[in-house]
Amino acid sequence: MRVSVIGQGYVGLTIAKGAAAAGYEVVGYDIDQQLITNLTMGKTYVPGINSNQLIEFINKKLYIPTNNPDLIFNSEVYILAVPTPLDHNRLTDLSALRSAADLLSKGITGKCLVINESTSYPGTLRNFLKPIIDPKSELNVLFAVAPERVDPGNSQWDLINTPRVISGLTKEATDYAIDFYSKICNSIHRTESAEIAEASKLFENTFRQVNIALANEFSLIADKIGFSSHEAIKAASTKSFGFMPFYPSIGVGGHCIPIDPIYLTECSKKAGEKTPLIDTANEINQDMNSKVVKRIQNYLKEDLRGLKIQVAGISYKTEVSDMRESPAILLMEQLENLGSLVSWHDPVVKSFRNKQSEPINSDIDLGLIVTPHKEIDFSAWKKTGIQVLDLSANSVNFGWPKFL
Repeated sequence: MRVSVIGQGYVGLTIAKGAAAAGYEVVGYDIDQQLITNLTMGKTYVPGINSNQLIEFINKKLYIPTNNPDLIFNSEVYILAVPTPLDHNRLTDLSALRSAADLLSKGITGKCLVINESTSYPGTLRNFLKPIIDPKSELNVLFAVAPERVDPGNSQWDLINTPRVISGLTKEATDYAIDFYSKICNSIHRTESAEIAEASKLFENTFRQVNIALANEFSLIADKIGFSSHEAIKAASTKSFGFMPFYPSIGVGGHCIPIDPIYLTECSKKAGEKTPLIDTANEINQDMNSKVVKRIQNYLKEDLRGLKIQVAGISYKTEVSDMRESPAILLMEQLENLGSLVSWHDPVVKSFRNKQSEPINSDIDLGLIVTPHKEIDFSAWKKTGIQVLDLSANSVNFGWPKFL
């Protein structure tokens, strides 16, 4: 079976690799020429993708990375795995998904299955993609949705053992999609409608957004009253039922938690339903950077102007180089706006916005732990006894008390 995957980022490359490993002939399409060039040589930034295995798939013609749209057609299955971000006004942006749908509409000539893995609002498959790709149902295209659940850098849960939620616009489409994914995934959950499957993805990450906001607000309360929010959360975690720990942070990052709730609130408001809880959670997490900077100022009892500050870890998540929506970006910008001399160390990211990762430096006034990758060695800070504030969102003790 020939499968074309549109988009070769974290999601698209992961499903392309999984399909190739299952024996499917996979065409991986992306408009990024440099990305395709790197993939052709087996180079990738996506965690969990082995370069040698990628080259093996290429040599066996099981995986063909390309930016030539003509190569994707004459496939039995088409998978859409393109970004669905927010625009500069923090509104939903389906332009990449529209472009992918337009591309398929021009080249599909017969019966096939189109699967959307890209995150979007309930009704996207039925009311947005199908009308573009096969508006009159003349091609008899089958449509299904299987929202991605890729968690970059997660060594416990991967494409194979993470349950997959699937549904189609018809029973035939659902059955076809389940048959396809059953060769790749161990567990599949079939929903009654495509809208339920689409909504489940939004709820998964809205759940996390809301609970992270609760932890962040709890941290603000703890700061005012004078107790450790981390220690209180750890104590609450001893309850073996009815509780799940979330830890405070400088904000949320990545392509899911900061974004998926916006897709949910937008479609809710269009349907006439307000979303005060989700809106508040979004605001709390977006505003945490500003509140953390003020707390740092109050703690140091001095102006930050001229202070040499180094940030340890700037990606949004440990062991991953992904900088999408990373709250460390805004943190550094705010510190610089206050006149601080900011440097950063991140052995995973290495370079960002024409700046390079610098070694952990003891000749600074303040160290900030944001994303503590395993490779980061804090011994230089410990030996010199410089002031360090741990802003990381976890329960691990790196040698300093949690600041949030």
